[in-house]
Amino acid sequence: MPNCPGRIDGKVALITGGASGLGKASAELFVEEGGRVMIADIDTAGGKAVAESLGDAGAFTPLDVTDEANWIAAIEATQQAFGAIHILVQSAGIGLTAPVTEITLEDWRRVHAIDLDGVFLGCKHSIPAIAGCGGGSIVNISSIAGVIAGHNMAAYNSAKAGVRHLSKSVALHCARQALNIRCNSIHPTFIDTPILDKHKERFGAAEALQKLGRQVPIGRVGKPREVAYGILYLASDESSYTTGSELFIDGGIAAM
Repeated sequence: MPNCPGRIDGKVALITGGASGLGKASAELFVEEGGRVMIADIDTAGGKAVAESLGDAGAFTPLDVTDEANWIAAIEATQQAFGAIHILVQSAGIGLTAPVTEITLEDWRRVHAIDLDGVFLGCKHSIPAIAGCGGGSIVNISSIAGVIAGHNMAAYNSAKAGVRHLSKSVALHCARQALNIRCNSIHPTFIDTPILDKHKERFGAAEALQKLGRQVPIGRVGKPREVAYGILYLASDESSYTTGSELFIDGGIAAM
């Protein structure tokens, strides 16, 4: 049988937070589907390891998503490595669990700097680059917490809610400017990634996953690959008429 083209055959993606979790899972799936990927992460060792595992289809560039100059350099590095950029996946992020009365201003600003400001900078600087390659897709990883507030998660909730509406604003801008760039947000619930490490340290890995899974109608925590398939859809031309939308990958939480 002849080889079938991949779902993003020939496309180039820049993936933030690509050293682990959803970013890593997306990078691996993208390469399987014919794409080439620039792994961008503050974790240099982890990012290089992922890029090396992808062979010639992967490369690494260091990126602190809160630093505007870093963003400019990362996009330039992607263009230099692969000659183009068609897809941006913004997966870098951190969590914070604390009562709103106990969150320091420093911690509040740090969560927003990484989870929201970083996404803004990525959109701002990738739009001209993607438009210059004929268009493409921006996929921003928000959270179900950006739609349904989680208890003791005020900083994270508000940052992820900001990503939700930023994505819509970017979608409208690109559509009205006829840039041929789509922008959508993904809203996962509990996914077995490093963001759950604190829960695992507190309760033990197995018990932590069971506790979290009981809060989900489908009865378990999600797998990174399950979210990566949704990211792939929004990154691919299969979603050519989808922009400013939200994809919930939440095991049924939003239906409650």
